[in-house]
Amino acid sequence: MAIATIESRYAASQKAVIPHTQDGMAGEPLVVRVQELGKSYGDVQAVKSISFDVVAGKTLTLLGPSGCGKTTTLRCIAGLETPTHGRISIAGRTMFDHASGVSVEPEKRGIGMVFQSYAIWPHMTVGGNVGFPLKIKRLSRTQVRERVARILDLVGLGDLYDRSASQLSGGQQQRVALARALVFEPQLVLFDEPLSNLDANLRDRMRAELQRLQAELNFTAIFVTHDQQEALSLSDQIIVMRNGLVDRLGAPKEVFQNPATPFSARFLGCANNLQGEVVQAAYRPGDSVTVRVSEVMSLAGRWCSEEPAHVGTMATVAFRASHLSIGFDDSILASTENTFEGQIASASFLGDRIDYTVSVGGISVHADGPINPSFARGDTVHLVISRDNCHVFPGTES
Repeated sequence: MAIATIESRYAASQKAVIPHTQDGMAGEPLVVRVQELGKSYGDVQAVKSISFDVVAGKTLTLLGPSGCGKTTTLRCIAGLETPTHGRISIAGRTMFDHASGVSVEPEKRGIGMVFQSYAIWPHMTVGGNVGFPLKIKRLSRTQVRERVARILDLVGLGDLYDRSASQLSGGQQQRVALARALVFEPQLVLFDEPLSNLDANLRDRMRAELQRLQAELNFTAIFVTHDQQEALSLSDQIIVMRNGLVDRLGAPKEVFQNPATPFSARFLGCANNLQGEVVQAAYRPGDSVTVRVSEVMSLAGRWCSEEPAHVGTMATVAFRASHLSIGFDDSILASTENTFEGQIASASFLGDRIDYTVSVGGISVHADGPINPSFARGDTVHLVISRDNCHVFPGTES
């Protein structure tokens, strides 16, 4: 989107003020409710049908790979895209309803938004960028300066008020974009991968800064990212999206520890997804089920489906590289039922650990090992993983 278009839409959006409301389940105040939202571009369904709520003062993250529909969903909430069907309400006010023909313009939704590209206006100073929404609301020069100075102090840029925006680093631009989104104290702020252009150290610092600012200013946030760590560290709720649908919704710990599908497991860090035949049945979620992956490897794990696992059917076993124990000592083979032997195919030094690829009867398994002792290519090693760390899903599609 051209800067002029962003500028005009953003400026107009600051004129609206959204009232607070109580509309939550179990007495929790809701700020956003999305119901059966869908968006198509011709024959392509970018978002098929998703529903979720966002509680006041909390952060919900839309997490998934490129093309899964997360940014399209965010833009529909912002009013920058018109959904094909569904309903969106913000603070109890209907912003879009396909059935009744309601579609509120983006400039009247009263939200703050931080774009991936920051959309900083280089011809303005830092203070001019941040204060622009307040000027549109016709606050006095004194009021604008006071409020801009306060928000710049909050984001750590208090001494850059008069600096040209063209002289800012990437991290400083990100903070200016954040300050501009927050300066008029919106109830809802949308973040479209705002940290993706920052280096790793600065991303870590900005995550902490966002949490601090949210606690201090008490805004509600919807965050879009493809970064697993970002989602886990910032969120109160996570939606894992896949092909325009919700693959998993829950609290970060629950989503991380109990993936709902092989896709969620893989996207949330289960580097090992092995397919095989069920040789021990399971009838309820959490039951122990055993899958024969090859002639030399069978794995027991927790059944992750409401449907029973029948002997002879196919299943997928997913587990994290960090949950594997690796060593020369064959005494570890007596510690659990999931034990097997393999040869080191490759070893990658990652600073705090070594990432091994181990060949087990021709099947590649990823394992994280300590710096000391380390293993070399061709070494024969023993691998062990507990049943509780293996997630077993029906079928072989991922």
